[in-house]
Amino acid sequence: MTILVTGATGTVGRDVVEQLVKRGADVRALVRDPAKASFPAGVAVAEGDLLDVDSLRSAFSGVSSLFLLNAVVPDEFTQALIALNLAREAGIKRIVYLSVIHSDVYVNVPHFAGKFAVERMIEQMGLNATILRPAYFIGNDRTIKDVVTGYGVYPMPIGSKGLAMVDTHDIAEVAAIELIRREQSAVPLPLDRINLVGPDTLTGKDVAAIWTEVLGRPIAYRGDDTAGFEQSLRQFMPGWMAFDMRLMSERFLTEGMLPEEGDVERLTTLLGRPLRSYRDFAAEIATSA
Repeated sequence: MTILVTGATGTVGRDVVEQLVKRGADVRALVRDPAKASFPAGVAVAEGDLLDVDSLRSAFSGVSSLFLLNAVVPDEFTQALIALNLAREAGIKRIVYLSVIHSDVYVNVPHFAGKFAVERMIEQMGLNATILRPAYFIGNDRTIKDVVTGYGVYPMPIGSKGLAMVDTHDIAEVAAIELIRREQSAVPLPLDRINLVGPDTLTGKDVAAIWTEVLGRPIAYRGDDTAGFEQSLRQFMPGWMAFDMRLMSERFLTEGMLPEEGDVERLTTLLGRPLRSYRDFAAEIATSA
């Protein structure tokens, strides 16, 4: 039986493919441009797009399980609904969907609201799925490492409530475990939700303190300037996306991104190892800086 991975050339998707291959799964990767795809031996490549119905029907043929990852794009919600409807049409009864933690709380943030709507569709249509709800990706901070190491400030406006930052490798491994669990089950398993979090819940000052320790020099938290954050993002992303990220950061300040009781223990048991921490990530960056 075959597991189809969407978003397979992205950071998480590529890692999911590799984790599945390690576990002996038959994997098919959906990509827009096969010439740019580089996967482990044995991975089949399906050319297609989540808005191209014909290519999706072809990619879904013979597939038993689906990993659905949608990029943050203006039509993310439409992409997800088309994919899930076509998956149901193809008889795919084993699905793992990558949503986001607190999608039901950050209701004014476009990409959170879209993912929550997809979750509601999955539930109301009775699809057999695991909904993965990751918190803030630790790996996002690779984009600001030069600011941290070069200017001595941590610029992300994450506030004082705390974020349960999660490593992308942990996300991918949990996704692979869930896909294999569903794939190997004799019957489709019921709906489940898993919060994906890190071992620590960190504030802006906490993160700055970690950088101070691993770099051996003072790193300051720049503060909660969400408007400035939006303007910085507009230098390398579309205005709509920068505004989306600003809205998200504003909810960081008012709500935080907190784990539920038992989340860390559940993930540690599932992975059979400790979760990767922000300190591990920062130490890796410091070594290569």
